[in-house]
Amino acid sequence: MRKFINKPQDVARETVEGFLAVNGHLFEAVPGTLAVRRRHLREKTAIVSGGGSGHEPVWLEYVGDGFADAVCQGDVFAAPDPHSIALAARAVDRGRGILFLYGNYAGDRLNFDLAAELLADEGHRVRTVRVADDVAAAPPDRPGDRRGIAGGFFVAKAAGAAAEAGLSLDEVADVAERVAEGTRSMGVASGAGTVPGTGEPTFLLPEGECEIGMGMHGEAGVRRAALTTADDTVDEMLELVLADRPVPPGHPVCVLVNGLGATTRAELLIVARRTRHGLTERGLTIHATHLGNYATSQEMHGFSLTVCAMSPELLPYHDAPARAPFLTGVNAA
Repeated sequence: MRKFINKPQDVARETVEGFLAVNGHLFEAVPGTLAVRRRHLREKTAIVSGGGSGHEPVWLEYVGDGFADAVCQGDVFAAPDPHSIALAARAVDRGRGILFLYGNYAGDRLNFDLAAELLADEGHRVRTVRVADDVAAAPPDRPGDRRGIAGGFFVAKAAGAAAEAGLSLDEVADVAERVAEGTRSMGVASGAGTVPGTGEPTFLLPEGECEIGMGMHGEAGVRRAALTTADDTVDEMLELVLADRPVPPGHPVCVLVNGLGATTRAELLIVARRTRHGLTERGLTIHATHLGNYATSQEMHGFSLTVCAMSPELLPYHDAPARAPFLTGVNAA
């Protein structure tokens, strides 16, 4: 796979540099790290997100009004180091406490926890919420083993809105935890991405097959199957997602149809069409539908579906205004 990059070892750094070249009037680098922070900080609970780069827009572009105050990335598909995470957190803490919000991967857990310990020793208050929305990663009785995928959008959006509304650290963490608990996702891929510099796909699939439930780094899914129609694929994914967390008829849900990097917008629209049919056939009320690239895996071909069932008192956090580069193009001067 050929990519428009320079040196493979510079991809993560140059990605951040490119982000700031476009959005530097609103964000700035945290020196000595691959982190960025908002230039104009408010006196509120601070939110720090992050993880491995290579999944843009998550987490790099999940920063701004109504989202994170700082984002700390690592190398491609690699967790950021604890020192960098702590530097990013110090750069945005305004004395109201810090919420760490990130996907549930082993490296991220380890390094964010180490950073939280460093900060706690200095007197900073830190809470952590991990997104673990992928129903294919582990059974319901092992939620702590599930990885986070595109459903982190809903958690980040709600947490950001709660912080902007002036809620305390514990209250913002409670909102994030409640939204995370109601969020379930599953992905499917018919083609892998490649890590810059390796030239090797993250997984191999025979021609005409797809991986149902694969992870963002090419982790195995629930099964391999013959590549079939969009409608049949969506129906199977919805069945698995809704069986994991049943939603009663009439309950409002928010939906995300997420592209993994190489999926055309036409494909995503076709998927969204069947997703809406499948949910309304089950008597669910669709409060909002989001479509596009929200969490990618280089040039992986496929998509993920997320169903987020929020209680009525949480929906205003989803609906609150927000401005982040990937969401509304805040790069305009």
